[in-house]
Amino acid sequence: MRRCLGFLVLLLSVCRVHAADTIVLTPQKISPHIWMFQGAAGMASQANKGFMSNAGFVVTGDGVVVFDALATPALGQAMVDAIRKISKEPIRRVIVSHYHADHFYGLQSLKAQGAEIWAHANGKASLASDDTLKRFEQRKTDLAPWVNADTKLMPADRWLALPPGGEERFTMGKLHFRVIDSSGAHSPEDIMLYVEEDKVLFAGDMFVTGRVPFVGTADSKRWLAALDTMLSMHPAIAIPGHGAPSSKPADDIVFTRDYLRFLRHAMGEAVNAMTPFDEAYAATDWSRFKDYPAFEQANRVNAYDTYLGMERESLSTH
Repeated sequence: MRRCLGFLVLLLSVCRVHAADTIVLTPQKISPHIWMFQGAAGMASQANKGFMSNAGFVVTGDGVVVFDALATPALGQAMVDAIRKISKEPIRRVIVSHYHADHFYGLQSLKAQGAEIWAHANGKASLASDDTLKRFEQRKTDLAPWVNADTKLMPADRWLALPPGGEERFTMGKLHFRVIDSSGAHSPEDIMLYVEEDKVLFAGDMFVTGRVPFVGTADSKRWLAALDTMLSMHPAIAIPGHGAPSSKPADDIVFTRDYLRFLRHAMGEAVNAMTPFDEAYAATDWSRFKDYPAFEQANRVNAYDTYLGMERESLSTH
């Protein structure tokens, strides 16, 4: 009885958000079984209603598998509405790439459809962290009314205890899936999803197209290794966490790889020379990247966190 009441409360909260501001999403067909939602360039804002990240879904013949849930419950509901126009199969499972706000705030709308949520076990700590709670309070101000007191930060129903570089395989309908560990690269709980029959890789924020990635406190060395793993899979199409899908992953992943390498080289040289960060940042030639979307919002933070990371790496070798 208690579980039924909880489900009803969740459903009613989703309906209130949906009624307050209906958002219509148009999915883009990527392959015979796969569609994606492509967000706007740049950061989350009132202008884009938080729709600046990507998500997608797979119609298996025996249910729908969703990858990520976008940045608000209203966007999550818009995903549900769009999926229903493509398929009447039940939404059975949602795979969360990582617990950053723009990728999981829509989970409650998908959960209200009865979907089972899967995420990396490291996401449990991330979900409960002070950083996540602070970002939630910020988003309730910056993205009101789409993020509000009715927004629920949903945990996984199944926390996947994946070993480094390990996989969780499953089959739904006639399709075969591989959930791939990339944890510790972009976030502590990164996972990717590969659909074997379609040769499509959902990469999450492991690479982005057409914009500067958000690096934050990521381990850029492990991130570069994860990009090598992606390339070794030879996907026909890679769907990034932000930006357009890539039909030439080997070419498009190079931008993210080269950006990370540039950060590490520039900030590594500054650390070795004991140059203060502000001085090093001002002296660095950012012209190769400055015209890309999200540069102004993300680059200085990326550089500072990389500077700190290179300091840590330098200390660990002594």
